[in-house]
Amino acid sequence: MRVARVITRLNIGGPARQALLLTEALRPEHQTLLLAGTPTESEGELASPGVDVVRVPLVRELAPATDARALAAVRRRLDAFAPDIVHSHMAKAGTIARLASLTLRPRPRTVHTFHGHVLEGYFGRAKQRAFLETERLLARRTDVLVAISEEVRDELLDLRIGRPSQYRLIRLGLDLSSHRAGVEGRLRATLGLGPDVPLIGTVGRLVPIKDHAMLLDAMQSLPGVHLAVLGDGELRADLERRTGALGLSDRVHFTGWWADVAAAMVDLDVVVLTSRNEGTPVALIEAAASGRPSVATDVGGVRTVVHHDRNGLVVPAGAPEPFAAAVRELLDDPARRARMGEAGREISRTFERDRLVEQIRSLYAELGSLSPMR
Repeated sequence: MRVARVITRLNIGGPARQALLLTEALRPEHQTLLLAGTPTESEGELASPGVDVVRVPLVRELAPATDARALAAVRRRLDAFAPDIVHSHMAKAGTIARLASLTLRPRPRTVHTFHGHVLEGYFGRAKQRAFLETERLLARRTDVLVAISEEVRDELLDLRIGRPSQYRLIRLGLDLSSHRAGVEGRLRATLGLGPDVPLIGTVGRLVPIKDHAMLLDAMQSLPGVHLAVLGDGELRADLERRTGALGLSDRVHFTGWWADVAAAMVDLDVVVLTSRNEGTPVALIEAAASGRPSVATDVGGVRTVVHHDRNGLVVPAGAPEPFAAAVRELLDDPARRARMGEAGREISRTFERDRLVEQIRSLYAELGSLSPMR
């Protein structure tokens, strides 16, 4: 079969990793066209040596003129490629790819993966309502809706997006071999910290939904603890200024994108996440595979990865004091952290690469057996 995969951008994160992995892993049996926009410099971009990317003018923000050009470009590429299946990832690509598919004859089967959603916490009320209505309309003309966690699926159904029968639960799948390999840590040496200095870390984009401001507030209640911020994004300058204003500059370290996350995680005592909304956080999966406990906010699919009191602690979002207390609880108990680390390694096996590839392969085979749509 011919599969067109469309993603808004291949910025550092779970959706891009999954799109590249599936394109490469399924290439022997499916000819695949991968369409993607270009991320900003601060977002970083992932690539795979064996995967070619065709650029289209997809952008994350709402931009009517650019979006119209993107629709025309995607429509043109799909028409020339004549896919049997169009599989989209991320909200903007999901809208553009599915609208373009509706105009093709014969019409390809359509799949959209919700790695999370932008229908709560991202935009103002009017824009959020418009996005919600758009997703409801598009879902009616989509063959399969994929959710990466039960929580994401249930939230979408509560928002009346799609029917239960349309959904498939297919968890993220990642190559976690480097995180299980026990690589030598390099982060502490780079930061000039000894092995006995308490060090926590967060990995990801520096954007509002991740609520790093709350993490900095929590750091005020964690004297002597250092924080490594592994990532970059639009809020970096603001967060660095806030760090200085709070008197935390000697304990909070902004590294930018860190090339070898596995080598950094080995040096962390606790991995932290303070998001207000999430799908299934890749950083927490990597923490589990690395044998590191997590403290994370109770949002989206976090509990899919962090089983409370087994491989980490889950606390309410937007509450710096309970968050700081949970971090301190783990830092004060090395034996408990070690037990949680071992439990995390076992839990991480749920997110293996091969399982993801096999589930998507089966889904495509099922769709391919259906009669063409006219």
